[in-house]
Amino acid sequence: MKVGVVTFPGSLDDVDAQRAVRLGGHEAVALWHGDHDLRGVDAIVLPGGFSYGDYLRCGAISRFSPVMTEVVEAAGRGMPVLGICNGFQILCESHLLPGALIRNQRQKFLCVDQRLRIESTRTPWTAAYAEGQEVVIALKNGEGSFVADEETLDRLEGEGQVVARYLGDNPNGSLRDIAGISNERGNVVGLMPHPEHSVEELCGTGTDGLGFFALATLATEVFA
Repeated sequence: MKVGVVTFPGSLDDVDAQRAVRLGGHEAVALWHGDHDLRGVDAIVLPGGFSYGDYLRCGAISRFSPVMTEVVEAAGRGMPVLGICNGFQILCESHLLPGALIRNQRQKFLCVDQRLRIESTRTPWTAAYAEGQEVVIALKNGEGSFVADEETLDRLEGEGQVVARYLGDNPNGSLRDIAGISNERGNVVGLMPHPEHSVEELCGTGTDGLGFFALATLATEVFA
């Protein structure tokens, strides 16, 4: 598969995401925020970082980038899209996912090895895991607290759209310990932890994040 990784001004983890895609067995394609061409990719990753310096709100400017017009349309057709950290924020700002990410409860940037539980495997990004599987993945954010109204939270829980949940101490105050969610169709996933930093034994937290880049089951076959 060809997996596009979008670079915005201020992206920090785009190269890391490209490497993770390759380690997952796929071709990484660099996409630029100012382009309307998705270059024939089969899936898209919006990486972490501080796009446009996090001015206004995290992801608030990036949602208007030319490439996001194409990403929104592709997601509507069922293309798998993964937003990591800042990418998660962009997906929420683009209304591809509900809710919002706000300042951490303790008002500090954090960087930790975080335990997670995979709650849903019905997305192409989590199909390589087992439901209920516990993993350790790097987490680093300053605005990582997921919030939504109670009705939205109940719907996410009831429809199985909570993809991953924090275990142990809640690191950033996310409601209901939510670390990642999907849209109703399951092809769009937002994840606050950084699986691209957990794909090698040599550095990071090990290889627990590699499953997010396996894309073991094509969305067009199962999730469309």
